[in-house]
Amino acid sequence: MTEIKKQFPEGFLWGGATAANQVEGGFDLDGKGLSTADMVKFVPKDERGNGHALDVTSEEIEEILAGKSKARFPKRDGVDFYHHYKEDIALFAEMGFKTFRLSFNWARIFPNGDDLTPNEAGLKFYDNVIDELVKYGIEPLVTLSHYETPLGLTQKYNGWASREVINHYVRYAETAMKRYKDKVKYWLTFNEINIIAISPYTGGGVVVDRVENPLEVSYQAAHHQFVASSKVVKLGHEINPDFEIGCMLARMETYPATNNPEDILLAQHQNQMNLFFTDVQVGGYYPGFIKRYFAENNITIKMEDGDLELLQEYPVDYLSFSYYMTLSVSADPNRDQTGGNFMGGVKNEYLESSDWGWQIDPIGLRVTLNTLYDRYQVPLFIVENGLGAYDTVEADGAIHDPYRIDYLRKHIEQMKEAIADGVDLIGYTSWGPIDLISASTSEMSKRYGFIYVDQDDEGNGTLARSRKDSFFWYKKVIDTNGEDLA
Repeated sequence: MTEIKKQFPEGFLWGGATAANQVEGGFDLDGKGLSTADMVKFVPKDERGNGHALDVTSEEIEEILAGKSKARFPKRDGVDFYHHYKEDIALFAEMGFKTFRLSFNWARIFPNGDDLTPNEAGLKFYDNVIDELVKYGIEPLVTLSHYETPLGLTQKYNGWASREVINHYVRYAETAMKRYKDKVKYWLTFNEINIIAISPYTGGGVVVDRVENPLEVSYQAAHHQFVASSKVVKLGHEINPDFEIGCMLARMETYPATNNPEDILLAQHQNQMNLFFTDVQVGGYYPGFIKRYFAENNITIKMEDGDLELLQEYPVDYLSFSYYMTLSVSADPNRDQTGGNFMGGVKNEYLESSDWGWQIDPIGLRVTLNTLYDRYQVPLFIVENGLGAYDTVEADGAIHDPYRIDYLRKHIEQMKEAIADGVDLIGYTSWGPIDLISASTSEMSKRYGFIYVDQDDEGNGTLARSRKDSFFWYKKVIDTNGEDLA
């Protein structure tokens, strides 16, 4: 009988993940243009309830650009990685990172998005960051678009609602891939591409008050991103055949709340709608269920000749995804609802919740890994997973975060189980290795990091970095290739 080994493969890519708009700062330095993320204001929790504060209206943008807004925009400042990158990367190296997932801010390289030539000062910053990673033997994993569309493209074209944006994105991707063709192997075309159907502004720079049918436009914008992604896969492999170019999904594994067939059917539908995006990017086709959905919801996707052939011929090399929770759904409208990352659902009585109401489900990660691998049979990469929580700095400066260690341990244990199931899992980058501005709420107090950053929700603090208990724990995990999780 064959022995089943529950261990991570040699060369497994352990690391952490960030986004430029949540860590960099320097929003107006060295020729950088404004991005959509620079327009997202901080809204105190007591003013926004339990929801996120992501969508921005045309009126708000005009008010901000006219200098009439008194709001604060935390993503403009991040945690000043722009000036602290050497210190931060040294800390990542101390933990033993094999890889670091970062994003390039498109507007730092092409300030208006449709510029014909890049901003050399912006590229120089990424030269320095990439060289610093290479110095420590850390493999860069670059996301080309992570919730930051150049504002110029939103103003001129309404972002990805327009097909015009495809060529501008491909020019940007070509610039980055040619410049780093010998230093960056792993690329992601879009972060959590499915979020464009939930928040078109966040995922694609689309201001929904400018369109008549926001649902239709969100899927039209997604189609433009699919085409752009395939064009970049084709181009990237021409630049360097060794490139590994992936897609990225916000995976929302959905359970039926009961064994009522109506609940089961609803959960199946929710999973299909989530996986539609990877059906296109990995499978290379538009599945039947989405065609029915479009027909029943008055959605017509405008395609050009050759689009479907392009999608089929140039799928991604691997599938990456974020995983924070599972969702449960019920056909019964009277069941209690719970919060979640952009999405809600009914409360799952078998799961605990985080400080922000996100339901914690380590076993669900194993379910997700098996679901994705069964469906696609391509290498998988977990590029976001972590616990947002309140942290306390003790009098001696220590930060004890056993809740974070417990969360990560239980998820890593399930990753080992999935590998034993036969899943081809190539890496894991926790979100985020250093405290950063929350994507969904623009808070600082919602902390994920192994590294504490002295900054509060109002932007006050020294920005000093310090190691939490989880820093030393994760270092041990990497040192033992996931064997010592105690």
